[in-house]
Amino acid sequence: MRIAHFCDSQPGRPDGVARSAELTVRLLREAGHDVDLYRPGPLMSGPGVRSLPVPFRQVRVGLPFTPRPADVVHVHSTGPIGMTGFRAAADWGVPLVATWHTDVVAYADMFVEVPIGAAWCARQLGLGWSAREYLELTRPGAIRHRRLIELGKGMFARMAVAIAPSDKTAAGFAEFEPACEVRVLPTPVPATTLEPVRNNGSVVLSVGRATAEKNPELLLQAFDRVRTARPDARLVLLGVRQQRRHLARRIAALGLDRHVEVHPPVPHDQVAGFYRAADVLAFASTTDTQSLVLAEAEAIGLPVVVADPGLAARPGTADAARFTCEPTPEALAAALLRMLDDDALRAAVTREGRAAVAAYTPEVFLGRLQAIYGRAGKSPGRTSPHW
Repeated sequence: MRIAHFCDSQPGRPDGVARSAELTVRLLREAGHDVDLYRPGPLMSGPGVRSLPVPFRQVRVGLPFTPRPADVVHVHSTGPIGMTGFRAAADWGVPLVATWHTDVVAYADMFVEVPIGAAWCARQLGLGWSAREYLELTRPGAIRHRRLIELGKGMFARMAVAIAPSDKTAAGFAEFEPACEVRVLPTPVPATTLEPVRNNGSVVLSVGRATAEKNPELLLQAFDRVRTARPDARLVLLGVRQQRRHLARRIAALGLDRHVEVHPPVPHDQVAGFYRAADVLAFASTTDTQSLVLAEAEAIGLPVVVADPGLAARPGTADAARFTCEPTPEALAAALLRMLDDDALRAAVTREGRAAVAAYTPEVFLGRLQAIYGRAGKSPGRTSPHW
């Protein structure tokens, strides 16, 4: 089978979208499929789609290109490259499979580029909006939300299968009234032979961006309470590139200067060292659709506290849920302290996390994805959308 993958995250970008697309393509190629991966590359020469960098953002915008025809199109994002995938599926008359990696509706009031990109997507899809409807994207809150849902409906109407990385994300599809088939398929992480490490300390680790959608304020407020109970506690923030000055001001305002370490993104093979040096992973975001860092920490035996009950389910098991709490400073601080102090809880969470990762292997993921492609080819009425 020839499969074309379209992704707007460039190689090396520290996000789950790029890594998920890379893993998916590698597994499919190893299984004998003919796979093209279209993603941003250098402007002048080199692999990938010619692209331009966005100032002050770790983002590249793909320029127009002509993909090679395929039997199935799989889209991972809705930027210029992803929308080329939408159009290609229609032009070729083949099924469109899309993985909803990013909650763009939740991001819309945090990033100015989201409403701009939404307007461009509506034009690309030929939704026939009026000028008034486009202007609704400039109005934060309920009005913008309603317009984004209309855009989502236009996208879902063109899909044969919509893949959700979590049950939480699949439940959120209801707003889009999808006529396509919906499948939950999380991205796996490889199991590790490394033994879990118990440092018997108070090191709280956070991995990922410190921009607004990741809720760093909640994390700092919670850690301030943790430090009150445990004066030796340290918070390690790994993966911070944007908003460093704002983050530094908030750390100083809370009097946490000597208790917080801020690190930029590191190559992925170095992240395991941070997991092994920590005592608990704190996850404060409520906008993620899956978050690979949760399963990565679980694979290595680091207990996780998640301030999003929607991400309680672990890939690979319908039984043992993650240790979650409500997204308030008090609840997150209490959960972190309990995880640091309760050895029985730590042991159970560590055991269950490693078992879930071991059960949900890349081979399981691949088998389910291939079945999705097979079902997509049999979906009636989804291969010739109107543009």
